Amino acid sequence: MSETLFRVMLRLQIKPGMEQEFERVWLEVGDSVTTHPANLGQWLARDGDEKGVYHIMSDWVDEPRFREFETSERHLEHRKKLHPYRSGGSMSTMHIVAHLPGTAGCAPAEAATHEAWEAAR
Repeated sequence: MSETLFRVMLRLQIKPGMEQEFERVWLEVGDSVTTHPANLGQWLARDGDEKGVYHIMSDWVDEPRFREFETSERHLEHRKKLHPYRSGGSMSTMHIVAHLPGTAGCAPAEAATHEAWEAAR
């Protein structure tokens, strides 16, 4: 298995009327993910087309370290806190094979991911 940057993308359908509460709780419990030594950051995005749909992107130094986190007690507790807001969802995983920075450069939230990507190359 290639030791490359690993990205996890979740698609979550949130129960109607619970979107703001979901966003608040996601921000409150996010450090249970971002403080893991292998996590490079995560992003929460509200879908522009589908009401109540959110996407969470999370970058990891490699897949084995993510899988270690995925089965940890820390992750199970995190999921329990967000589960009441979900009515459905899915997960996609991917290995980043290339990164082309845009003309505007890296936003502060992306700087650590970019640096990790460069270091891993």
